Amino acid sequence: MSRAGLTAEPVASIMLSNQTRRITIKTVKQLSLFLENRPGTLGAVCKTLAAAKVNIIAISVTDGVDHAVVRMVVDEPQKALHLLGERGVLVVERDVLLLACTNHPGELASIARKLSAKKINIEYAYATTVPDTTTGAIILRVDKLGAAKRVLKGH
Repeated sequence: MSRAGLTAEPVASIMLSNQTRRITIKTVKQLSLFLENRPGTLGAVCKTLAAAKVNIIAISVTDGVDHAVVRMVVDEPQKALHLLGERGVLVVERDVLLLACTNHPGELASIARKLSAKKINIEYAYATTVPDTTTGAIILRVDKLGAAKRVLKGH
């Protein structure tokens, strides 16, 4: 296991929309933080992680009236979990899939179709890419993690 604490899977070729494309599938630890929804709260969390040299790989924030749910993947999840817990932040850890895949219209639709065909539910997803690049990253929380990995690796 690397410093990042990411479990790497071999690169897989899968058939998406009549083309074979290469994706990398990793199981990663996602931290879900429950924070007050007020100015400075997210900044304080990020500052704490940065001071400890923990890098944020992916982040999603969902707002509510009083609280926000911050989902993040970091390079050292156990270290982050400990640091945030010491500061009274409620954190839940769970496994998610990190897919590095082609930045192409319909990529997520094709992945979702393949999972749906095997009755695998995507509970939530967040993604990013830089415009004009050929690859992007998708975080998927699915109800059947092992089966999803097999479906996405097996084609």
